[in-house]
Amino acid sequence: MEAIIRKEFILEGLCCPVCAKKIEKGAAALSGVTAAAIDFAGQKLTLEIGETAETDGISARVALIVRDTEPDIVVREKKAEIPGTKSVWLLGLDCADCAAKIERAVARTDGVQSVTVDVMAQKLTLTAEDKSKLPALLRRATEIAVETEPEITVSYTDKRAEAEVGEKRKQLLKRVFMGTGILFFVAGLVSNIAWQAELALFLASYLLIGGEVVLRAAKNITRGQIFDENFLMTVATIGAFAIGEYPEGAAVMLFYQVGEAFQQYAVGRSRRSITALMDIRPDFANLKADGAVRRVSPEEVGVGDIIVVKPGEKIPLDGVVTEGRSALDTSALTGESLPRDVEPGNEVLSGSINKNGLLTVEVRKEFGESTVSKILNLVQSAGGAKAPVENFITKFARYYTPAIVFAAVALAVVPPLAFGAAFTEWLNRALVFLVVSCPCALVISIPLSFFGGIGGASRNGILVKGSNYLEALNKVDTVVFDKTGTLTKGMFAVTETVPKNGFAVDSLLELAAYAESSSTHPIALSVQKAYRRPIVAERVTEYEEIPGQGIRARVDGASVLAGNGKLLDAAGVPYESHDAVGTTIYLAVDGVFAGYIVIADEPKPDSKKAVADLKRLGVRQTVMLTGDTRAVGEKIGDELGLDAVYTELLPHQKVEKLEELDKTKPGKGKLVFVGDGINDAPVLARADVGVAMGALGSDAAIEAADVVLMTDEPSKIANAIRIAKKTRRIVWQNIVFALSVKAVILVLGAMGIATMWEAVFGDVGVALIAVLNAMRAMRTAPQ
Repeated sequence: MEAIIRKEFILEGLCCPVCAKKIEKGAAALSGVTAAAIDFAGQKLTLEIGETAETDGISARVALIVRDTEPDIVVREKKAEIPGTKSVWLLGLDCADCAAKIERAVARTDGVQSVTVDVMAQKLTLTAEDKSKLPALLRRATEIAVETEPEITVSYTDKRAEAEVGEKRKQLLKRVFMGTGILFFVAGLVSNIAWQAELALFLASYLLIGGEVVLRAAKNITRGQIFDENFLMTVATIGAFAIGEYPEGAAVMLFYQVGEAFQQYAVGRSRRSITALMDIRPDFANLKADGAVRRVSPEEVGVGDIIVVKPGEKIPLDGVVTEGRSALDTSALTGESLPRDVEPGNEVLSGSINKNGLLTVEVRKEFGESTVSKILNLVQSAGGAKAPVENFITKFARYYTPAIVFAAVALAVVPPLAFGAAFTEWLNRALVFLVVSCPCALVISIPLSFFGGIGGASRNGILVKGSNYLEALNKVDTVVFDKTGTLTKGMFAVTETVPKNGFAVDSLLELAAYAESSSTHPIALSVQKAYRRPIVAERVTEYEEIPGQGIRARVDGASVLAGNGKLLDAAGVPYESHDAVGTTIYLAVDGVFAGYIVIADEPKPDSKKAVADLKRLGVRQTVMLTGDTRAVGEKIGDELGLDAVYTELLPHQKVEKLEELDKTKPGKGKLVFVGDGINDAPVLARADVGVAMGALGSDAAIEAADVVLMTDEPSKIANAIRIAKKTRRIVWQNIVFALSVKAVILVLGAMGIATMWEAVFGDVGVALIAVLNAMRAMRTAPQ
């Protein structure tokens, strides 16, 4: 199978959904591109390219496609960073000589493999010989840059002040034209003048207000792009002028532009509001070095550096507390308001807020690998995985607009030719069709609804990797749980120690602790905890872990078996079976049964509520899979109200059982598996939706699952389904509302009742209302 190269492009200023679809279609048609997906809400285009394809010219061809579709969009390729390489922007660097000086000085620094300073892009790119030294080298490079040219500003984001100034000037000019056009429009309405002067006033108003629309339409026609809103609005308004409806033609363009302005503002505000939900990115770090503390960017801090976090500040990078005690607000990561107390030796995660104490932290991960970066990357890339309804609307829009345009042509031509009706009257009705034919309300609001739902879920400590998974949570038929650490606390304790055949209690516990000393399983850790003495590693000379059975080890020269009954059966050791509510570890020494130890776990406080909530939400069956004994599994199942429990399963048997359950679900029903995201990776991958629980700080869990719960509360699964259902309701509200209003206006327009004023509302008015409704998706409080 051919490897895939991924390229990402940021499309700044993308606010036209029809243009977005054209860009996506054009990019997908490029030679070598195997897939193209545009995230309208995130203003991002992602391409997948075959490894053998020629990639050098693709970026230029994408820029050309975007320019031909919508010249106002700024295309910026999101570069994949080479390990050991980072870039910073030197805003305000205009001196080529200064750039050369900075480059030479940085190149002489020990540890720098290569450095380039691009004065046109105002960017410094540095490659370190040793990746671990990159943050320190980057700090030194920025210091050299500021020393050489004190007027520059160092930035770790590609944000250009000049572009902002140019955009502000452009917007100011647009407002001046709009204001002047409105004055001409009002003058034409209130003045009692000859028709030639009236035409001049309304035409001047029309060109000042809608000139850019007409110009875009003309450019698009030369490129063969006809069915877009610029063309439709231009034809409709010019048609109004042609039949002598000057005020109506100018008014329709005026209200279209005003509606578009409100719509862009609403979309922009929605984006900012959704982004604010995940505003967990730290702005700075207090780096402690050489006896002083100075404020730096988190990207400048390396592993092993010491940072200071003051009360009220965000923890910028993952690390371990070395000094100080405090309470941390982790609500931005977990959705929980209860503070978490930390002291020396405790791990802390980036994105948490230090509430009251001064903390000194040793950094364990660079910023790009920290929890906050992984969460932000996950949320920001979620828009690329689209729900079926999004794909449906995209296909629908492709045929809807041309169909309405051809219907408008037929409406203008057929009645006058077939029945001798007045051409002017039927042309006016056809113009109403043209105005209302743009599907913007659907193409904008539906991705925005899913984007809002994903953002709202993230605020509640639920990370959804794409709108397709959010959509799938609406159709959950079966929820399958792993037991240990998911429905139960996973905090085992030894409750019973029963020696046999002359062995003592203490020696039995000692043998078990040494046999389990190399295991990190919660059961093994509970045995070691009960032993309460340090383990002398040299006493264990052999160790073998047998999946689904237990451990074979050699302790002080003796062969020790520690595990379930299957282990002793396989070894041919006779033993007394013990049916306890808990996990029983049988031990044998040199082929002799030595006794057993019982270890018990207990359900989490909200596990029963989680199962009950799922039932209320319409989930048909809840199932638990466990490798534990039948007695333990059934007791937990009865206590929590589960529909089915399958016990004594080996890892591969869990996958097989999941496949059996998958065959019992209805055609459109979905099967959800909930586990810890690490040991359950094969089962998570096999389920329709894999949910990893308690993934706070766990890279493996975030990678393995489709939905990640950042806390250990199973009740959040029900909350995720509620958010999914609310998002779906909003999506369908927008679909039904937009299509209903457009259908009514089309019928009334064909009957000669609706005018172009109502048609403008059916276009931009409906789109604006749909966008505002979509914003409700992000407002979801935890239950």
